[in-house]
Amino acid sequence: MTSPTDGWGVMQRALELSQSGEPFALATVVWRQAPSSGHTGSRAIVTAAGEVVGWVGGACAEPVLIREALDVIESGEARLVWLGQSEELEAMHIPNGVVTVPISCQSDGALQIYIEPAQNSPRLVVVGRSPMAVTLTEMARLLDWRVELIDGDEFSANSINQHSVVVVATQGHGDEDVLLAAASVDPAYLGVVASAKRGEALRGFLADHGVSEVSLDRMHIPAGADLGHTTHREMAVAILADLVRRRAAGELPGGGAVVERTPQAVDPVCNMTVAADSSSKSYEHEGVTYYFCCPGCRYSFKENPASYLVQEASC
Repeated sequence: MTSPTDGWGVMQRALELSQSGEPFALATVVWRQAPSSGHTGSRAIVTAAGEVVGWVGGACAEPVLIREALDVIESGEARLVWLGQSEELEAMHIPNGVVTVPISCQSDGALQIYIEPAQNSPRLVVVGRSPMAVTLTEMARLLDWRVELIDGDEFSANSINQHSVVVVATQGHGDEDVLLAAASVDPAYLGVVASAKRGEALRGFLADHGVSEVSLDRMHIPAGADLGHTTHREMAVAILADLVRRRAAGELPGGGAVVERTPQAVDPVCNMTVAADSSSKSYEHEGVTYYFCCPGCRYSFKENPASYLVQEASC
C-alpha cells in the first residue's frame, strides 16, 4: 500500500487532483545540506487550501513551503526557494530569481526546493448534440483540454464539479432541467447557447425555481464572444475564443487560482513566519498570543519571554 508521504503516494494524490481539476503546486527538493530532514528528490504537494501531502522538511521548512506554494498557485509561475542560515546565504552567490529565506532553526542545514504550479487543463463539459456542440468539443480537444460531450437527458449534477467549465448547447431540448442541475453545483463557468430573448426567459425560470441572483449573474447567456451573425459552427469558435481569453486572465481552472491564506505571525524566537492558528505551537503571555514553529521555540520563550520581547522591540 502506498504511503501518502512517500514519492509515489504524493504523485498518486497529484493525479487525483489533476483529474478533479483542483489547482495545486508540486514541490521537489533539488539540493540539501545535512542535517536537513528533507532529502534530494523528496516531494510534496500543496493545495490551494494550504493542505500539504508529502514531506520536504521539518518545522522550519513547512511554513515556508506553504507560503511560497500558495504564491505559485496564485501566480501560475514556478520558483526556486533556497532556505538556509542567514550567514550562509549572505556568503553565497544567489542567481537572480531565486527566493531566499533565512532560517534560524536550532539545527543547521539548508534546502533548495523547486515549486511548480500544476497547469491543469480545463475540464470542459458540453451538454447537447448539435453540430455546434460537436465542433466545440473537437476544437477544445485540439488544445489538449479534457472534454466531455453529454446528451441533455444524461446530464446531472454528478456530471460536473465546481472546477468544471460547462457549456449548455441543448438549444431548447430540456435547457431548464440541465441548467437547474448545473446551477446547483456552481461550476467555474456556466454558459448557455441561446439568444438574448431566450436567455431572459431562462433566467426568469431559474429565479422562480430558487436559483440565487448571484448564480444568475455568473451565468453567461448567450455564451461566447460577440462576433455578429455567425453559423452554428462559427458560434463554437466564438465560445472557445472567449473561454481561452478567460483562462489566460485566470478566470478558469488551469490559470492562476484563488488560494486560501491563513493569518501569519513571526516566531519571536527564531523569526520564522508561521501560521497564526491551531496548527502552530502557541503561548499566551500577558494577554498576547504568540505563535512558534516548534515546541523548542515555544519552550525557550516560555522560560524567558522578556529576553525575546526585548529583541523584538529593538528590531
